[in-house]
Amino acid sequence: MAWFFIKDEVQGDKYSVDGENASHISKSLRMKVGEQLTLVTPSKMQLTCTVSGISGETVDVRVTERKMCENEPDVEITLYQALPKGDKFEYIIQKCVELGVTKIVPVISARCISRPDGKALLKKQVRWQKIAREAAQQSRRGIIPEIADCVTFKQAVQESRENALNIVFYELGGESVGALLKSRVKSIGIFIGSEGGFEQSEVELVRVNGGFAATLGRRILRAETAPLAALSILMYATGNFDTDVKTVKEFTNDWNNMRDGG
Repeated sequence: MAWFFIKDEVQGDKYSVDGENASHISKSLRMKVGEQLTLVTPSKMQLTCTVSGISGETVDVRVTERKMCENEPDVEITLYQALPKGDKFEYIIQKCVELGVTKIVPVISARCISRPDGKALLKKQVRWQKIAREAAQQSRRGIIPEIADCVTFKQAVQESRENALNIVFYELGGESVGALLKSRVKSIGIFIGSEGGFEQSEVELVRVNGGFAATLGRRILRAETAPLAALSILMYATGNFDTDVKTVKEFTNDWNNMRDGG
């Protein structure tokens, strides 16, 4: 069923879809009267609707069922991603949105090669948010993750202090993710470097602000692979994949057994 985000809360059983959504419904999908689609409101209310009319740039629907969207993780994860070269950041946005990230903050770190100026960033910001929206619709998210303004590494660390747990993934080593998740937390910030990784001083800055350095294993992952691996591990560890994982403690025991060869 087609999935769309709308800006309004819908009180009654009738609603008119307009703008880009209406154009996509009528022209791209060529939906007909009587077909069903799903609308998601800003409060994560999921509405099952039947198309009742298509006229010009408007699609009228009738709400047949409403419920809270249950597709969102119960942990909010913010990705602080040092900008990689080329269009890798677009790939990172798309895949991390599919995996359940809540917010992505582009960061200029010491070893970033890509350093777009303000005007270029404004154009990229619009495109990045559009990619996030499309990925959220495709993966049937309950929200459209925010792609924040680009910040310096120092600004990112300062902002991250609002999270319950912050982890900087460092190629020179650190603790295992399982060891850091000793109890359930509501919000996690993860720092991922660009092609050159992070400088030691940047890792220390995260640490002195209450964060932890962690490892993704002995192999060095590419800049576009590391955030996907980190996010997948955290979603698994917190029980936000459809697996038989029930508690962080159980995951930690399994992790330690595997690490120790048990």
